[in-house]
Amino acid sequence: MKLTLSIFKADIGSPGGHTRPSQSVLDAVQETFAAAQARGLLIDMLVTHTGDDIAITCSHTAGPDNTELHQLAWQAFLNGTAAAQVRGDYGAGQDLLADAPSGNIRGAGPAVAELEFDHNPVKDNKVRPAETVLFFYADKCAPGAFNLPFFLPLADPMYCGGLLLKPEMSKGFSFRLMDMDYTEGDREITLHAPEDYYRLAALLRDEARFAIQSAWSRAHPDQQLLAASTSRLHNIAGTYVGKDDPVAIFRTQGIFPAPEEVLLPWAICPYVTGDARGSHVMPITPVPINTEVRFVYCQPIVSAIGVSVDAAGNFTGEVVDFFADSLWESVRVGAVEKGLAMRRQGWFGAAMASNAELAYTGLVDIENELEDRFTVRS
Repeated sequence: MKLTLSIFKADIGSPGGHTRPSQSVLDAVQETFAAAQARGLLIDMLVTHTGDDIAITCSHTAGPDNTELHQLAWQAFLNGTAAAQVRGDYGAGQDLLADAPSGNIRGAGPAVAELEFDHNPVKDNKVRPAETVLFFYADKCAPGAFNLPFFLPLADPMYCGGLLLKPEMSKGFSFRLMDMDYTEGDREITLHAPEDYYRLAALLRDEARFAIQSAWSRAHPDQQLLAASTSRLHNIAGTYVGKDDPVAIFRTQGIFPAPEEVLLPWAICPYVTGDARGSHVMPITPVPINTEVRFVYCQPIVSAIGVSVDAAGNFTGEVVDFFADSLWESVRVGAVEKGLAMRRQGWFGAAMASNAELAYTGLVDIENELEDRFTVRS
């Protein structure tokens, strides 16, 4: 059968600032989707949170961009927003930027990632005898935060031994990149590893502009292994309304990298744009699922859960919370030290976001106010 995996994620309110959604808000979202599952629209689902963002992860056969499912996600977030407003939570409905989107909700505020594939997990299936998937959820950062951690396991054998050890993986992978600065449509480019390695690096280094949207096997060109959200909230709203907080679906094992190869680059905790007010540069930190934000300047965070998908499309029987392992504690300590070192630099230089990102903040007002006070000396 054709199976689709979908993630919808949004910040719709939290107590005490941008911390975590309250239980009653989570319950409102859960109940909306549970009712849809009961009437057969979904096969399976999970409702989780990463920081203050609620994520709905589900499996179904409706295909990507299905209007009924997208409208269901929008309604779930509206129901959660209503519960947050009753509670007086901060930022209630913050990521719901459209009044009432009529079709799919891409570009309306929530982060959306969807991936469709032929699903037939049987022993004699030579391509995918079993289906394992990693779901990624990030908070306090933009889609480009995924660039380095997703590029390395698909292009660099220093991080992914499978690129050398598996003949099908040695053929490389194709990357579809999105130009997030282009607002008149979806401006994309497809590049191939290994021959486009340097070209990929040249674009992906600019995490504020380019982001990996999807990736495909070159040995099996019909097999997509990665789908990620690439919407920029400031492009939708025209002003700063919070970071984009991306999500991604990453199929693993067999002809694709193994989970341990996909997770290794996250131990780098690379510096990315985001953090408090979305205007600073801080290391993205791997944390367990359902982690709230409580530390100074709320470092960008990412959580990852792994599932196996049975023949009927179910995955919630057993879920692996990869970053909950105690071995990641030392990585988190290192990330905190990196973050504190950057914060000691305050507002100066690389410690704050690029001018392109800060163009949506009050700094523009200050520069405009001072324009007439500048003089030109001959």
